[in-house]
Amino acid sequence: MSGAKKNDAGNAAGNGAENDAGNDGIVWRPTEEQIAASNMRGFLDAHGVADYEALQRRSQEEPAWFWDAVIQYCDIRFYEPYHSVLDLSGGLPWPKWCVGGKTNAVLNLLDKHRETPVWDRLAIIWEGEDGTVRRWSYAELDAEVCRFAGGLRSLGFGPGDPIALYAPFLPESVAAMLAIVKIGAVVLPLFSGFGVNAVVDRMKQAGTVAVVTVDGTLRRGEVIQLKPVIDEAAALVPTLRHSIVIRNRGPEPAMRAGRDLWWHELRAGQPSDAPTEVMEADAPALLLFTSGTTGRSKGCILTHCGFPTKLSLDFQLVMDYRTGDRLMWMSDMGWVVGPMVTFASLLFKGSMVIAEGGPDYPDPGRMWRLVDAHQVNFLGVAPTVIRTLMQYGEQEVAPYDLSSLRAMTSSGEPWTPDAWMWAFRNVCRERIPLHNITGGTEVSGGILCTTGFHPMKPCAFTGPIPGTGADIVDNHGQSVPRGQTGELVMRAPSIGNTAGLWRDEGGARYLESYWSQIPGMWTQGDFTHQDADGFWFVTGRSDDVFNIAGKRTSPSEVESLLLATGRIAQAAVVGVPDPIKGEALLCVCVPNDGQAAGEELDGILSRAVVDGLGRPFRPREIIYVSDLPKTRNMKTMRRVVRAVYQGNEPGDLSSLVNPEAVAELQAVIAGRGK
Repeated sequence: MSGAKKNDAGNAAGNGAENDAGNDGIVWRPTEEQIAASNMRGFLDAHGVADYEALQRRSQEEPAWFWDAVIQYCDIRFYEPYHSVLDLSGGLPWPKWCVGGKTNAVLNLLDKHRETPVWDRLAIIWEGEDGTVRRWSYAELDAEVCRFAGGLRSLGFGPGDPIALYAPFLPESVAAMLAIVKIGAVVLPLFSGFGVNAVVDRMKQAGTVAVVTVDGTLRRGEVIQLKPVIDEAAALVPTLRHSIVIRNRGPEPAMRAGRDLWWHELRAGQPSDAPTEVMEADAPALLLFTSGTTGRSKGCILTHCGFPTKLSLDFQLVMDYRTGDRLMWMSDMGWVVGPMVTFASLLFKGSMVIAEGGPDYPDPGRMWRLVDAHQVNFLGVAPTVIRTLMQYGEQEVAPYDLSSLRAMTSSGEPWTPDAWMWAFRNVCRERIPLHNITGGTEVSGGILCTTGFHPMKPCAFTGPIPGTGADIVDNHGQSVPRGQTGELVMRAPSIGNTAGLWRDEGGARYLESYWSQIPGMWTQGDFTHQDADGFWFVTGRSDDVFNIAGKRTSPSEVESLLLATGRIAQAAVVGVPDPIKGEALLCVCVPNDGQAAGEELDGILSRAVVDGLGRPFRPREIIYVSDLPKTRNMKTMRRVVRAVYQGNEPGDLSSLVNPEAVAELQAVIAGRGK
């Protein structure tokens, strides 16, 4: 369970980076000055802890001490102090955090900055796809948050009400998220690329009472209308009372009297100062859905004390985000990165640089131009984005001055060595760290990470983030030796972990999802190993969840869209390697009687997936067979489908009820294009 040694030598552990690194596989080392100036060094010195490895040990041995120390050092404030930071009387899966304390995340994001020099700093810098730039100070953001909070309260909304946010990254979207949290309601961020099916599923599960959306947004020069999706979804979500529409782009949408309201009208006349609701410290603040291997998407509950505290640890202490830094991470409000960018930048008195559209439109160098133009200090990316931008060549990066960058971080999926080294050379320019963080929505951030005060190898992690108790174990929960692959687990509860699952009475689904595979341990679903020098590597998912361009989705969610067309009887969907997106979808389908395989059916099925989940999920290939390989209890063997498609041995088939289905699939795949 050790992290990488500060000056240890080693190789790239078979990850393909040996030719790009030195003899020890390390490509970057911090200077003594960088280590001494880091936030983590200040934290260690303040608490008399020798080094990072000693902190990891103490965080496991004394978790209550550790989390209290993070809260105090990072200035997480409370209206009423907690009398116990951690209560484990309910067992490891059910910790109680900051017991007796009362707070609100907005207290730490905005309110505590009042009457300080921070109030006049820029909180948001936004650039539209057409080049339009808007800037809001902390004071201006707070005024918008207060006005919209007043508008929501005038509609009767308050603590505990689930309110969805179906919008791209806009200044108003940020204000809406914070206003929902400010009044004690629970914000449900939804990916702005979701189709109706995905929106309805999440809104129904949440019991959504209102949704904030926009009329439209630019994506690659085209106005994408979001309001019609909400109109269609509203008819299927009986709890929905209001949709509130931000005027942004495109034709004016139809507005239904009594249900639909304009943002600018709702906020008009509301005061620019409003009280922040005093909440129990562990009350829900955000409801973020993530997919599992089976069944419906899961509603993860991130709390008023947990989410800000975990972000403070990950960003401020481990990755060394500095006070006043400008943070840019081109993402969407509907994935956990959107709330992370919003909360992290405001927690640490920084600025968020947000943009409409994608990183390579209207020109391939757009992301690098944004860094240069807005003097970004801390850049977040997904490896998929780098693999996409690599295609345009180094010449698209070279013209831009990226000297403002102090650090670059990545998450969402494993790196490939060529993409990591391309980013390190051309973006980091071999002078700044390229962080790697893995975890998920369920843990409010990371389990493993690189730091700014340890050496780096391509694609590697320094090791566990303190407070997680991360380990690599076999099926029996025993730690595996270095060099052996095992399951990534957490042996300790982390303050950022989801507080159960939304509307999961008794917690059965929560326990099954995270605590049942290896009793007494949180199982993340990642295969992981350590190399000989203690560097950690995540090698892939240990379950069937897809990771498409950094977005996790379950097979059942895609399969339900295919089956809903009425054109097919069965479907098996698996993720297969893709050089750009990391993974792409392969759909193996059994057509209904009377349905002919071919381009027409391909188009129908492909559109169903795109309409339901968005363009990134367009299937790479659709294959038709007469039956799917199944076990005797009729479970579809997706691992067999994936293995056959990739030309690998399908493994043990003794449990199959229809082994002839494997032979047919092999023949169909072998015969493509003939």
